[in-house]
Amino acid sequence: MPTLHVILPGDIDDPVSPSGGNGYDRRICTGLAVAGWPVREHAVPGAWPRPSPAEHTALAGVLSGLPDGALVLVDGLVASVVPDALAANARRLRLVALVHLPRDDDTEARALAAVTTVIATSDWTRAQLLRRYALPADRVHVAAPGVDPAPSVSGSPAGSALLCVAAVATHKGHDVLAEALAAVADRTWTLTCVGPLHREPAFVDRLRERIAAHRLGDRVRLTGPLAGDRLAAAYAAADLLVHPSRGETYGMVVTEALARGIPVLASAVGGLPDALGHAAPGERPGLLVPPGDQEALATALRHWLDDPALRDRLRRAAHQRRATLDDWTTTTDRITTALKEAMAA
Repeated sequence: MPTLHVILPGDIDDPVSPSGGNGYDRRICTGLAVAGWPVREHAVPGAWPRPSPAEHTALAGVLSGLPDGALVLVDGLVASVVPDALAANARRLRLVALVHLPRDDDTEARALAAVTTVIATSDWTRAQLLRRYALPADRVHVAAPGVDPAPSVSGSPAGSALLCVAAVATHKGHDVLAEALAAVADRTWTLTCVGPLHREPAFVDRLRERIAAHRLGDRVRLTGPLAGDRLAAAYAAADLLVHPSRGETYGMVVTEALARGIPVLASAVGGLPDALGHAAPGERPGLLVPPGDQEALATALRHWLDDPALRDRLRRAAHQRRATLDDWTTTTDRITTALKEAMAA
């Protein structure tokens, strides 16, 4: 195997700011190394995807310093905003862009036109890229996130322990969730929100104000980011994962819940329906509602909390779906296929 150079955001391993994209990147770097690829990481500091001129120049310097013919995998958070740097090296490097979240702009269009191969992290993302840009379909591959096996969770009889795992930010829909929970305040439930609190401080402040105004402060807990055993314990204590995102390319937390047999209530947006999947034809291991619709979310919460038969059915479906999930080896294999095609192009 040739050396694989991987261009990553500088905060790839920052425990204070975990993200699905960074988690994906870390897992595939590890998986490719285990599979026999010599992997050399280049973590580039910057406010990606809004780098300063100096940060942009530094990234260009990293690319220009790589040897002719090198195979280079560039995280999309970086790649999508540096078309000129990619184009300047396109003839001498084998450039592969790893796209987590399409930007839908001319800058990304030029960036992806400069690379040899594109890897999308979901079928939804691939479809969006092919719809938005003039990319040959055979150059755009899919390598969806895998998931680690995890202990099965049986859940409590009442189903009252709700869990949300996401950065507390506008696009993740915590405000919609707070209003929906206020509408079911007469039911018994608790909510644990796991995720960074620093990305949108003003939004977090407003969310805390709404929680207080609805007198839900003793039932909603914002923990900040958790990892390792503490995150596993949060999943183990949960009855239902609630993911009210306004936009999502895949939703790794959905499959992390399903890996434990935990049903999911999520927005029907982006790649979330694909991540939720089916336990059997027509049978979802959870519930889907329109994004941003607090009334629909409240109605779904009522159904979950009020209907023991529904909880039992969704739990059975979640445990069945658990057995069908791909692990990270599958993700690595799909990326390997794309990389080899880039080498042969």
